[in-house]
Formats: sequence, structure tokens, C-alpha cells
Amino acid sequence: MMDEVLEQLATAVESDDLEALVRPFLSILERVSGLESTYMTRIDTDRGIQEILFARNSGDLTVAEGLTVPWGDTLCKRAFEDDVTWATDVPTRWGDSAAAGELGLVTYVNEPVTIGDDRVYGTLCGASTVRVPESADARRLMRVFAKLIGRHIEREQLLETLRREHDSYRTFALTDPLTLIPNRRAMVSELTRALANAERRGEVLHLAFIDLDGFKQINDTYGHDAGDRFLIAIAEKLQNALRGGDFVARIGGDEFVVFGPCSSDAPDAGRRAMRERLSEVTSGEFDLGVARLDYAGPSIGAVNSSPGERDCETVLARADEAMYAIKRSRNRRRVVNG
Repeated sequence: MMDEVLEQLATAVESDDLEALVRPFLSILERVSGLESTYMTRIDTDRGIQEILFARNSGDLTVAEGLTVPWGDTLCKRAFEDDVTWATDVPTRWGDSAAAGELGLVTYVNEPVTIGDDRVYGTLCGASTVRVPESADARRLMRVFAKLIGRHIEREQLLETLRREHDSYRTFALTDPLTLIPNRRAMVSELTRALANAERRGEVLHLAFIDLDGFKQINDTYGHDAGDRFLIAIAEKLQNALRGGDFVARIGGDEFVVFGPCSSDAPDAGRRAMRERLSEVTSGEFDLGVARLDYAGPSIGAVNSSPGERDCETVLARADEAMYAIKRSRNRRRVVNG
């Protein structure tokens, strides 16, 4: 028997899974104590419930795994309040317990499973319909098992917290904090991936470089809060103009990039259509809070990726150059018209 117990223990403590840890413990506890049922619970005092997570039933007594019961009606709560860990007189001690009466319980034992600063997570329990005298070995095992389970749960919760923090950090690192759209780092990563896919499939990407003409004047005239509102509004309009597979990012103070796959057999026409669509949605009236701005629109340079092109900086540079050509042309028109 001892060899089997040691083998079960070795298997359990090497597990990274709570269930794989607890089930051997329940089996060992049942064999050492002679109890008909051994089980582990989780207590949610905010919701006022206790849930039986894992159970082992070796006799006529059946404690249903997965059962959820009101915390106020449980023997666990009564045992905590009475400071009782091993009771062999359930019918007389807790004779008004409907659950204990229905199950015909005579013996009930429990050990709290605590985590952190002694916060009770749940219990390690045992029960029987006959009188089972307290066993020093069983009590020691229950205490040891409860501590091991508590530490395992703490480790699981810590790992989950670290995973969430990592995901949050990764999201933050790839997101522009003002507009909440992807930033330059995210754009470079996604554009590199998109170019590689386009080369493999023999496809073309459209890419538009957008510079918000007059943005400094908006800040100087209406204030930085109005400027922030304008950037947020532009980001929203660009997002709403995206087609399936398109990507938008804010890559600088007043610079945005939009790219996506060519959806037709006429790449040049598709590129022009993309530029016109983006120009249309980023022009017009904007509510800046302190004023309503009639915006003439940004300078937008749009290019197609070349066959086999995989360097995202090269594509961006060509789009940037195309954008400045548009900006110079618009400035010349303003001079002539002025």
C-alpha cells in the first residue's frame, strides 16, 4: 500500500494541473482515513455559494461533483464557526442540517484551503455514513494536502496574472495611447507580414501615407485638447473606411498609414480608388469641442507594392515621397489662388 501511495504522491506533485494534483490526494486520503467520500470545494462568499470541484466516492455515499450549494447551509461553514475539523457525531451536533440528514452523514471532516494572506479559497473535506474515528495520519495528510493545493492555486493565479499583464503590456506596446489604433511598431510588424504574404501569393498591396495638413495651426488656434480630438476623429474615420484585410496605424504626431490587399485586376485603379476613399472620409466638418472645423483634408500619397518587394521601409519611403509630392502641389495651388 505504501508503495502505491508514494507513487500516487510523486505523480500528483509533478503535475501542473489542479485536477491532476487533487484527484490522487483524494484517493490517498480515502485510503488512509477510511472515509467513504473525499472531495475538494471552492467557496465564493460574494455569491454565497460553495462548489464541489472534485470528489471521490468509494462507498454508498455519493457527494456529487460539480454540485453548487448555498454557502450558509453547508457543514463547512458550521464547522468553521464551531472550530471543528473532525466530527463523528453529525446527527447530534448538526441535526438541523437538511443536507446532512438526507445523506445520512455521521462523520464529517474538513481542512481549509487557503491562499495569499490566509484567504480561504475552499476546503478539503471527507464524509461517511458511519462513525470513522479521527486518525492522526489522516489529519496530517489533510493539512499537508491542503497546503500543497493552496500553493498550487497561488502559482496558477500568479501565472494567470503574469499572462494578463504580458498581454496588456503587449497591447499597450503596439497601440497608440491617444487614438487606440495600432502604432508604428505594430504597423511595421503587420506590413512586413503582409508583404511576405503578397510575395508568396503573387499579389499587390496598396499603401497610403497620410499627413494632416494644417495640424500645427489647429493646435495653435484651438489648443492641444482640440488637436487631440481631431486626431481621434481622424483615426475613427479611417477605421470606418477600412475594407476587409485593411490595416490602419498612427505612426507619428499627425501621420497615419493605411494599407491592404489589392482587390481587383487593376492595381493602379484600385490604388487611386483607395486614395479617393481616404481623402473623402478625412475631409469635411469636425467637432473639436471648442469649435467646429471645416477641414480641407490631408495630403495622401498612395503607392502599390512592387512584385517581390518585402522591405516595408522601402514601401513607406515611396508612399512618403508620393505624399510630399501631393503636399507640394497643394501648396503651389494655394500660392496661385492666394
